[in-house]
Amino acid sequence: MIPVPLVVCVLGGWCAVYLTDSVLKSSGKHRNSYEAWLGSHGVTLSPFQLRWQTTMFNRLFAYCARINPHALYLWFSSGVVFGVVAMVGSVVLLARTLQQTLAQMTSDSPRMAGQQALQVVIPGVNLPTSQLLYFFSALLLSGVIHELGHAVAALREQVRVNGFGMFVFVVYPGAFVDLFTTHLTLVSPIQQLRIFCAGVWHNFVLCLVALGLLFLLPLLLFPVYSTGGGALVTEVVQGSPADGPRGLSVGDIVTGLEECGVGGAEDWASCLSLLSLSPQTGYCIPAASLQPSWAHGRAYKRLDGSMDCCSNNSLTDLCFSYTSPRDKEKEYACMPVRKMVTGTPVCRRDADCLAQEHAGASVCVTPSLENQTRFIRVTHPPNTHMLFVGYPPHLQYSVSLTNFIPRFTFLHLDLPVFLETFCKYVVSLSGALAVVNSVPCFALDGQWMLNALLEATLVSVVTDRQRRELIGFFLLLGGSALLAANVALGLWMVTAR
Repeated sequence: MIPVPLVVCVLGGWCAVYLTDSVLKSSGKHRNSYEAWLGSHGVTLSPFQLRWQTTMFNRLFAYCARINPHALYLWFSSGVVFGVVAMVGSVVLLARTLQQTLAQMTSDSPRMAGQQALQVVIPGVNLPTSQLLYFFSALLLSGVIHELGHAVAALREQVRVNGFGMFVFVVYPGAFVDLFTTHLTLVSPIQQLRIFCAGVWHNFVLCLVALGLLFLLPLLLFPVYSTGGGALVTEVVQGSPADGPRGLSVGDIVTGLEECGVGGAEDWASCLSLLSLSPQTGYCIPAASLQPSWAHGRAYKRLDGSMDCCSNNSLTDLCFSYTSPRDKEKEYACMPVRKMVTGTPVCRRDADCLAQEHAGASVCVTPSLENQTRFIRVTHPPNTHMLFVGYPPHLQYSVSLTNFIPRFTFLHLDLPVFLETFCKYVVSLSGALAVVNSVPCFALDGQWMLNALLEATLVSVVTDRQRRELIGFFLLLGGSALLAANVALGLWMVTAR
């Protein structure tokens, strides 16, 4: 469901803006000055949309269009090839996404949602509010680069650019360029294709640049941030299993989870996944220190069949199971957990402890826990181990980590996280804009790309212009229906489930 406070804020904000606009336009005293101000600044208001247009960037666009004519010709010709391939690929991708959505609607498996390449994003619903700055910044950057491609390509093909603008529709920002329509209709279909394909081509290039920066980030930040030495804690959820005096703190460097080494944030997630699927790790303890303890009552069986021999109120003791060296029977002992496992080697069976013997025989003891519960030692030197008992996913979602460790104390811990997250959003959103705008759909770039492509390729095959337009109309109708079905079902999946 869409959060009611979000809907109220959006609707209330737009109602206030539209009401103010209506009052000023109906005022005899302020109407002329208000409309003059709007016109001089290129601002227009309509329900749920605010637009701003200017000509101040026209010189910049003209300069870019004159840099290297031959190189720009090759550049935008490459964009035509990409645009045609993307047009076909976008239809295949949308058809595949629609098939996956329909399969998910008839399935109870939640895992299928993560398999979709394209998903409808609604701020506050399937996009956390903490990520809004990344989302809107990346979306605006992708839109500006998209329109920059159209403007430079148009000027190179001798089509005048009337202006460049930005807009906000409901909550989504965007950009646009206003091209002189008469000039646009006079150039050849191939020239039109270079102009119309330039937007998605630039989005694709931006996606590749952001992807390259994402992979090169460790190298670019190497002088001030190191990697591979562990996972740096950037946030600990208050009240979570990782919080507390002997838990993790911001700035701690995690280097291991039990015997699984942690060299970065990815290792943290993979180690927790491995530990949740593997049997509980044991610890080598001298047999002389193991005596069955019934101080808290005799061992009893839990509902899942596991045994417990400690008081439920104990915060320092834990029940351990082991095989008695004398009679080879399974026994249980309640012992202080931190004292037992600090600096203790791990094991899977008693034979693993033979090499660790110093004074007498050692026995492999294993925490007696419920089936999915695990006991995990978290290594974060120079502090003592953090001891965790619970479900590994709870620990994973309690801590935010990064691969980048600052070399100097004055450096901000979150700077690499910000750059990394922003690059990921640019890759996703710029790639999505390239796909969506390539779809042969009414009111999108795909409409003009398809019309220009048909005019450039079908003139000798279908000589009648009306027939070519009819073919284009039905293709656009099919592409529009496909996109509309994906958006409608995507919205339903996000808001209704």
